[in-house]
Amino acid sequence: MRPLINIVIGFLTIAYPFAVYFGIQYFEPWKIAAVLIGLLVIRQAFGGVKALGSRLIVIAGMIFCALAIWRNDPITLRFYPVMMNGALLTLFAWSLFHPPTVIERLARLRHPDLPPSGVAYTRRVTQVWCGFFMVNGGIALATALWSSFEIWSLYNGLIAYLLMGTLFGGEYLVRIRTQKHAG
Repeated sequence: MRPLINIVIGFLTIAYPFAVYFGIQYFEPWKIAAVLIGLLVIRQAFGGVKALGSRLIVIAGMIFCALAIWRNDPITLRFYPVMMNGALLTLFAWSLFHPPTVIERLARLRHPDLPPSGVAYTRRVTQVWCGFFMVNGGIALATALWSSFEIWSLYNGLIAYLLMGTLFGGEYLVRIRTQKHAG
């Protein structure tokens, strides 16, 4: 049941910009934020969020939603992607100074005996993701402050995920090539 809950809530969270774009036409902003906080509470309670960093990101999302409910302003809703990028940047950057890095932890799930070269590679990948979260968060902030709801929704609901997928896929191809040369 937990994997299903995580998939459903993950999909709904990813769809947040579109939910705001379409929902703002029919609902007050506080209602949209209340639905999001409900999803985050469900994810925390039933989704099996155990890692401290993941829990902190969920808690940061809940705090943001509480602010959005309190303000009841559609502009406030636009800052959720900014906050999430900031939270992920903080988590990834923190892991650079308090190893193992986030990417190393993920790599060790599949390769528990990660060699020193693998540790160095995962550190570099963590740095790349930090750069991505800085740039993506900056663009999310710019769209929140200075663009229309349509542009904000398009970037934060589609383009940002395409860029993230491209980075993930590109890193995967580099990793396969790197492993072939090392092996």
